Amino acid sequence: MNLGLTDEQEAVRELFGALFAKESPPERVRAAEPVGHDRALWEHLIATGALGVAVPESVGGAGAGLLEVALIAEEAGRRLAAVPFAEPVSAARLLAACGATELLGRVLAGDALVSLATKPGRLADQLLADGAVADIVLAFDGHRLVAVGRPDEVRHLPNLGSVPLARWQETTSWVVLCDGETARRLSTRAVDEVRVLRAAALIGLAAEAIEIGAAYARERRAFTIPIGSYQAVAHPLADALVATDGGRLLTWKACWAADAGEPNAPALAAMAFAFAADTAYHAAQHSLHIHGGYGFMAEYDIQLYYRRATAWATAFADPRRELRVIADRTLGPVGSIRPNGSVGAVAR
Repeated sequence: MNLGLTDEQEAVRELFGALFAKESPPERVRAAEPVGHDRALWEHLIATGALGVAVPESVGGAGAGLLEVALIAEEAGRRLAAVPFAEPVSAARLLAACGATELLGRVLAGDALVSLATKPGRLADQLLADGAVADIVLAFDGHRLVAVGRPDEVRHLPNLGSVPLARWQETTSWVVLCDGETARRLSTRAVDEVRVLRAAALIGLAAEAIEIGAAYARERRAFTIPIGSYQAVAHPLADALVATDGGRLLTWKACWAADAGEPNAPALAAMAFAFAADTAYHAAQHSLHIHGGYGFMAEYDIQLYYRRATAWATAFADPRRELRVIADRTLGPVGSIRPNGSVGAVAR
C-alpha cells in the first residue's frame, strides 16, 4: 500500500503551507478576534482558487479530489487561519452537484461567501458555524435543499474560540436547489465532507501545538535540566505525535473512500472527525500544560491553539455525540435489522 502523496499533492500542501505561514501569523490571528474572520486572508484564498480545487473542471473548478482540499485544510489548521473553509468548500461542491452553476460562479469569484447548515431542519433553529460572515447558507429542511440569503440583522455570538457563530432568523430570501431523495443524499454527503475537512484542520492544529510544546520543553529548564527530558513531559508529547499521525492517515482514508464511493465512507468520515477532535484537544492541552502558568497568558501562542482545539470541533458537533453516529453507521440504528438478519445496536 502506497501511503505517500503524489507530486501534485505535495505541491498543493507546500503552496498553501507557505501561504498560511505568511498570511496567518499569530499576530494576524489575534487581530481577527473576536469574530475570527481575516478578510484579507479570505481574499488571498479566493485568488488562489482554493474553494474550487475539488469542484469539477466543467463548472470552473480544478477537478481534484477531497484529499487535495483536506491538505489545504490541514495547513489552514496548522496556522489557525481565521477564515471559514470546511463549510464553504463543501457548499461549493454541493452547488456543483445540484447544477447551480450561476451561484457557484459567484462563490468561486469571491462575490458571495457561501456556507452550509450542517443539521437538517429549520435554519432559525440552528447555530451556524460561519453565520456571522456568510452571505448565503445552504440548508436541507427535510424535503428540499435551499440557498438562503443573509437576513438584514445578524449578531455574532461571542465565544472563547473566536468562531464566527451566529443564528439567522427567518428570511424570505431563498431559492430551492433540489428536492426529494436527491436533496437528502447530496446534503448528507456534503455534511460528511465537512466532517472530513474539519478533521484535517484539527490534525493540523494538533501538529503545530505539539511543535510549540516541544520547542518550549527544549528551552525551559528545571534544576538545570531541560524539562523535555522528564518522562511526564516527553511521553505525552510522543503519544500525541503518534495519535496525530494516525488521525492524518484516517482522514486521508476517509477522503479516498468518499471519492471512490465506498459504502464505509460515511462511517470513516465520522471516525476521522471524532478521532481528530480528541487528538487536537489532548495535544493542545498537554502543550499548554508544559508552559505552566505562562500557557494561559495572551502573549503565548499556545493559548490560541488550546482555545480553538475545542471550539473548532464543537462548532460543528459534540464529538461525543459523533460516537453515536459512528455506531449507527457501523452497527445500524438502534433496533434496525441488518441484511444478514442480525439486529443493530441495542439501546442501553
